[in-house]
Amino acid sequence: MCNRSHPLAELTRARILEFLREPEGLFWTFVFPILLALALGIAFRNRPPETARVAVVARPGSAWVLGALEKAAGLEARLRESADAAVDLRTGRVDVVVASTSDGSSVGVGGTVPAPVVVVIRGDPTRAETRLARALVVEALRRARGAGESVEVRDEDIHDPGARYIDFLVPGLIGLNLLGSGMWGIGFAVVLSRTRKMLKRFAATPMRRSHYLASFALSRLVFLALEVAVLVGFARVLFGVRVHGSLLHLAVISVLGSACFAALGLLVAARPRTIEGVSGWMNVVMLPMWLLSGTFFSSERFPEALQPAIRLLPLTAVNDALRGVMNDGAGLVALRGELAVMVAWGVASFLLSLRIFRWQ
Repeated sequence: MCNRSHPLAELTRARILEFLREPEGLFWTFVFPILLALALGIAFRNRPPETARVAVVARPGSAWVLGALEKAAGLEARLRESADAAVDLRTGRVDVVVASTSDGSSVGVGGTVPAPVVVVIRGDPTRAETRLARALVVEALRRARGAGESVEVRDEDIHDPGARYIDFLVPGLIGLNLLGSGMWGIGFAVVLSRTRKMLKRFAATPMRRSHYLASFALSRLVFLALEVAVLVGFARVLFGVRVHGSLLHLAVISVLGSACFAALGLLVAARPRTIEGVSGWMNVVMLPMWLLSGTFFSSERFPEALQPAIRLLPLTAVNDALRGVMNDGAGLVALRGELAVMVAWGVASFLLSLRIFRWQ
């Protein structure tokens, strides 16, 4: 008599065996989460409280202010010229700018301050970092001033276009959109064609592999103008975000960025045979850029030792170049370093994808 199992048990067993025979599924289900947890655990273990970054404008009376802030816990103060401090605030390198409005007589011999101290704290009140930094600055100045001596604080909220957090955020969102459309839009299309055996049919035609891969990159450029225009127009209408530089320069950077990420998408999709496999590789490539490339906050927050590597990431180059044009009105010559990073990543990724691409 044949001993038969229940159909549900047999089907379940078949699904388990099917999963166990898929190396990509095993890696991304069990190994990758452990590696990610290990990396994040090391990065964030025993982290000290967040340090607020302050720029002190160089003027009479600023020496005492700088000294008081340097002695305070949780503050990192630097002396900057007025124009440089404004740039630091706009690009997210500092959280607030502090300027002393007291005249020269406010600074006494030996660093004492006999006259009332008046300081102006400039920042974007919509940012939590700004509010924290302001509270720490006020506390540090009043503690250094001593009991019975007042410190007059005047707030100067930044609402001007180009200096707000939204002006910092929008170029980063454009860069993130270019990254996502290039990677996901192309990678999934290539692997889906491979799983449906369409690439096997293409291999039998006189079509060159370079023609097939380049067609994906060129097709992304068709939608590029619409993608960037919609986001820039939306930010302009709702939040008053302006493009201070040339629209032509913005277009050039967007095209180079899109081509760079399209080439990366082709490279990631050159070998995987399943959607699960290419999804995992895309996450590996994109996750470091999501975290490090300064989309939602300045990459200057990461340790100095990581800065050379961060600046070599393609999304960092795209974000910095977009902010240079939109917020600072910079030209392509001033952004040649960022452009070189995009071109290098795009060319290298496309050539490598040509070399390792498989039709089947």
